[in-house]
Amino acid sequence: MQVTELVEQWQNLGDDTRMDAFRALDREDAEVFFASLPARDSGDFLLLLPTVERRTWMRLMPPDDAADMLQEVDPEDRAALLSLLDEVNRKEVAVLLAYAEDDAGGLMSTRYARTRPDLRVDEALLYLRRQAKEHLETIYYVYVLDSEQHLLGAVSLRQLFSAAADASVRDVMQDAVVSVREDADQEVVSKLFRHYGFLAIPVVDFEGHMKGIVTMDDIVDVVDEEATEDAQKFGGMEALDAPYLDVGFWEMFRKRAGWLSVLFLGEMLTASAMGHFEDEIAKAVVLALFVPLIISSGGNSGSQASTLVIRAMALNELRLRDFAKVARREMAAGLALGVLLATIGMIRILVWQQVFGGYGAFPGRVALTVGTSLVGVVMFGTLTGSMLPLLLRKLGFDPASASAPFVATLVDVTGLVIYFTAAKVFLGGHLL
Repeated sequence: MQVTELVEQWQNLGDDTRMDAFRALDREDAEVFFASLPARDSGDFLLLLPTVERRTWMRLMPPDDAADMLQEVDPEDRAALLSLLDEVNRKEVAVLLAYAEDDAGGLMSTRYARTRPDLRVDEALLYLRRQAKEHLETIYYVYVLDSEQHLLGAVSLRQLFSAAADASVRDVMQDAVVSVREDADQEVVSKLFRHYGFLAIPVVDFEGHMKGIVTMDDIVDVVDEEATEDAQKFGGMEALDAPYLDVGFWEMFRKRAGWLSVLFLGEMLTASAMGHFEDEIAKAVVLALFVPLIISSGGNSGSQASTLVIRAMALNELRLRDFAKVARREMAAGLALGVLLATIGMIRILVWQQVFGGYGAFPGRVALTVGTSLVGVVMFGTLTGSMLPLLLRKLGFDPASASAPFVATLVDVTGLVIYFTAAKVFLGGHLL
């Protein structure tokens, strides 16, 4: 089995099959395969190996990858695996484990190319060659530090190779360097990568001391995590923070029960609203036929608007100050969409009445009631779905919490009020 095939099939293999497939690889392919495993899988695999082999593979891991892996294993296994590292690497990994997993410090690698500002270019290149032989994983940029490890600037290898040999590093470096604080959230870091297109970003502490670098390959995983988290919140639940099959039953129950209970309590208001209009429904049973149509249209339009606005905010296409523009735009969109749905609904009612009947003696007024209600409900749903994420951001909450079920619940109650108010206007004195 090729390395790529083994990585793809790894989740479907049993422990014995995994070991047989791994041992069938030559040394070079085995190293490529091991480096390709996700942190959780690499930890599980290491625990299957004998102690001697476990130590060998553990010491091949870069400190940032080792820290990611150790964060995924059980606490009782973490200390045993950490003890397999040599003293230097163990200290590096321990430093990384001190950071929160989703902070810049938890993502960074402590092995980066560095030089001093007073070195000549040819001296700096010799120094970099020595670093590369010793421990560097990658050399995207070379960071210029003073004697106290403050970040002074950065220079690319291309700039160093094209500069005069006797020029100083200070003369060729860029002193305006985009950096990120060690306690910055991983989502902030990913936005910096998206905005600037860098291959790596330096991480500094509160005093400007350089701590490490976050590289593009680390951010790819972060983007996947953030997208998964937002998708789960859209569904009206807490983010799982782990693969689906790795989440225990009661943990899954807790993650889903909270929001589901809130949404259920919200939907109980719908039942209360229906009870309030019980007399109207008893007099004109035909009104009950269109309740699902009205409230689902408002919920669907609200979900569309909420999804569009949340995604635009995630991509920095919208700011809180844009709320007036968003409101005007979504009001116009809601009106146009509501008129479209109202037209379709009214035509359907009138045609059905001509062919099959069943809508009573006043089908035209029923059609007007449904059409007017659709315009109002779709406009309200669209406006609610677009404004709620901005409101949550203003209050300091995650906009993704404005999930489709939450918006739909808000619109359901209001939709019933709009619908039966329209019914009183158009059917009052006739069916009502």
